[in-house]
Amino acid sequence: MKRLFLLVSLLVLSKFSAQTWATEDQYIQKFAKYAVEEMEKYKIPASITLAQGLLETGGGQSRLAREGKNHFGIKCKEDWTGKTMKHTDDAPNECFRVYDDPRQSYEDHSIFLSTRKYYANLFNLDMKDYKAWATGLKKAGYATNPRYASILIGKIEKYRLYEFDNTSSKEVLYAVLKMYPNLKEDRTFMAQLETEKYTKKAKEPVIVEVPYKQTSYAQQQKRVERIRTKSEVLNSILIKTHPNDGLKYIVIPEDTNLEFIAKKFKISESKLIKWNELEGDVLYKNDIVFLESKNSDGNTATYKAEAGEDMHDIAQKFGIKLNKLYAKNRMDAGQKPSAGQLIYLIDKKPRN
Repeated sequence: MKRLFLLVSLLVLSKFSAQTWATEDQYIQKFAKYAVEEMEKYKIPASITLAQGLLETGGGQSRLAREGKNHFGIKCKEDWTGKTMKHTDDAPNECFRVYDDPRQSYEDHSIFLSTRKYYANLFNLDMKDYKAWATGLKKAGYATNPRYASILIGKIEKYRLYEFDNTSSKEVLYAVLKMYPNLKEDRTFMAQLETEKYTKKAKEPVIVEVPYKQTSYAQQQKRVERIRTKSEVLNSILIKTHPNDGLKYIVIPEDTNLEFIAKKFKISESKLIKWNELEGDVLYKNDIVFLESKNSDGNTATYKAEAGEDMHDIAQKFGIKLNKLYAKNRMDAGQKPSAGQLIYLIDKKPRN
C-alpha cells in the first residue's frame, strides 16, 4: 500500500512539474515578441522583461494575468485612470491596473521603469548585461525578495532568454522557432510566422478620426493618409534620458495636444503642466516635454542665449525649473534674455 501511495505521489509531482515547465515555455513562445518590441522602444533588455513576466505571472497563470491581463503586478497608483481590480498582494484587497490586452501591460511596464527617477541608473547599463540589470532592479527597490536578482538571472539562463537581447522584432519569431523546433507542427505559430514574412513589421492598427469635410474622394483620401501618418508618428515617440541627472523627457514629433501625451504615458495633465510650466494644452513639433519634475540646477555652468529664445525655452533645454532659472539670473518672471546674454544655470549671477 505504501509503495502504491509513493508511486502515485511521484506521478502526480512529475505531472505537476511538467505542467509548470510547459507553461513557462508556452509563455515565452507567446510573449517574447512583446518583450523584444519593448526593448527596441525603451532600451530595456528583452530577457529582463520576459523573466519578470514569467516570475510575476507564474508562467501566465496568475489571477492578475488571467483576469486583468496585468503581467507585471503594477498597482493603480494615484495617476491611473483606467480599469482596476482588487487583489491581495502585500496587503489585502490592493488596487491593481487592468488592461484590455497584455501588450498594453508590457508597454506600461516599460513606461513605469523609464519614467521613475529611482530606475534612471539602469539605463546607463549595457543593454545586453542582464545580470547588471537584474541586480540594478533589486538595488532600486523593484522587489522586496532578497533573492529577486538571482531568481531573474536563473530564469534567463534556464530558458536562454538572453538570446532575445540579440534579435529584433522582425526576427524574434525565428528566434523562438530556433529555440523550440517543435513549433513547426503548430499551425497557429507557423501562420503567424508566414504573416511576418510578408509584412515589414507587424503593427497594431492605427485608428484615426477624420473630421468630415465635403470634398472629392481623392482629396479625402489624402487627408486620411496625412492624419494616419501623423498618428503613427505620434505613437512612435520614444522616452529620452536628459544629461541633467538622467531626467526623462520626450521631443514632440508632430503638433498635438497635452491630453494625447498624458494618456500615452499615463501621467495626469496637471502634472505635465506643472513640471513643464505650460500655459496651454497645445504642443508643437520639437517641443521638449519632461515626464518628471525638473531639477533646480543645470548640468553645465552657463549658456549663451540664442536669438529668439525665451527663458522657458532655456529651462526646457537644460531641464531646470523656470522659477529657479529666473532667480539665478536675477530676472523677473516673463523677462526675456537678449541674444548672446550669459545665462547662469548652476550658481547665481554675480551682482554688477
